[in-house]
Amino acid sequence: MAPVISPVTPSPTLPDATTVVVIGGGIVGLTAALTLAERNIPVVVLEKGRIAGEQSSRNLGWIRKTSRALEDIPLAQAADRLWAVMAARVGSDVGYRQAGIMFVARNEQQMSLHEKWLSGVSAAGLDTRLLSHAQIAAQVPGGVEKWAGGIYTASDGRAEPTLAASAIANAAIARGAVILENCAVRGLATSNGKVSGVITERGEIRCDQVLLAAGAWSRRFLGNHGINLPTLPLICSVMRTKPLEGPANIAVGAPDFSFRKHQDGGFIITQRGALDAPITLDHLLIGTRYMPQLRQARDNLRISLGKYFVKDLALARRWHNDRRSPFEQVRTLDPLANPALNQEAMRNLRAAWPVFQQAEMAESWAGVIDVTPDSNPVIGPVASIPGLTLATGFSGHGFGTSPAAGQLAADLVTGHTPLIDPAPYRFERLQ
Repeated sequence: MAPVISPVTPSPTLPDATTVVVIGGGIVGLTAALTLAERNIPVVVLEKGRIAGEQSSRNLGWIRKTSRALEDIPLAQAADRLWAVMAARVGSDVGYRQAGIMFVARNEQQMSLHEKWLSGVSAAGLDTRLLSHAQIAAQVPGGVEKWAGGIYTASDGRAEPTLAASAIANAAIARGAVILENCAVRGLATSNGKVSGVITERGEIRCDQVLLAAGAWSRRFLGNHGINLPTLPLICSVMRTKPLEGPANIAVGAPDFSFRKHQDGGFIITQRGALDAPITLDHLLIGTRYMPQLRQARDNLRISLGKYFVKDLALARRWHNDRRSPFEQVRTLDPLANPALNQEAMRNLRAAWPVFQQAEMAESWAGVIDVTPDSNPVIGPVASIPGLTLATGFSGHGFGTSPAAGQLAADLVTGHTPLIDPAPYRFERLQ
């Protein structure tokens, strides 16, 4: 079951026309819509289910630069600046706290990876520093494990997924954006080879530009138009504890658990060293492109063949726009949390910080992450369909970078000077 998010009041009526249609009501698409509305550009957001009903409300809420690829750091730095003013921008608390993020290492091999990363991003001007065991104990007291060391970025932070997306949506609505729920987009309408609108389950809406921000659904949508976007699904299981006096406000990631403070006084916890990797038909079609990732992270993947494969296979990969689409068949991806992984995380955490022996679970959930072969998103136009821009494939980093990713997408859609250099995110790199 997904966490309960703050409510949004969508529009009941599909307009006949607008300037920009955003497909997908996750946090990246919503931030793009807010940016467009602030620039007085008419925009309509179309969500097949509920606003932020999938990964945008199910993620861990981390906002980090640590361990990102060098080319991805400018987006994360821009997101930091935008998160810092988000509450004032939307007129509502989004739970943003610049409380820092720390990663700890059990052995010298793990520690060397942190050292190598920090050396490789030295030109980025980060406030990241390496920590000794004694420094970890001072920052996050009460631990009993002898860490080999750690890495800490004080300017990293967190926000609350159950607050942020809906606050951004409501601010966009207040500035003139139109947002519809339960309105699936079946396909694009084109004229003279260029986007001229979208076909929804409620009818057609004309537009000049389309931004596809549909997360894990983007590959299937594009495939129906003959465009190959390589993404594969991973499932992350998460739990939230009841209020607890924990060791620190700093978020901590260990090889086999992570925790961060939640707004209600509890903690968000996950088994950081394990993700469910359900096999799908797409693994057979594009799986070879992921071999470098698989070799690097094979110990962290719980690969399985089961119900997810059958359900995914039952959904059409080609359909006509006058027929019911897969997006109407499955309004929300709502996988079950893996209790074994959550139990592993809690057991490992309690062994390291015994204060969590007192923790009681309040709720658990899972979410589907769409992963690209290089773990970087696609933010940019599709050359073969003028008027179509993508903001998808965030590989688990979408929430943290969303203010910057959404603004960058809005810049590219409207021809504004880009917030940062968009070259690392161009679609063509994956073709």
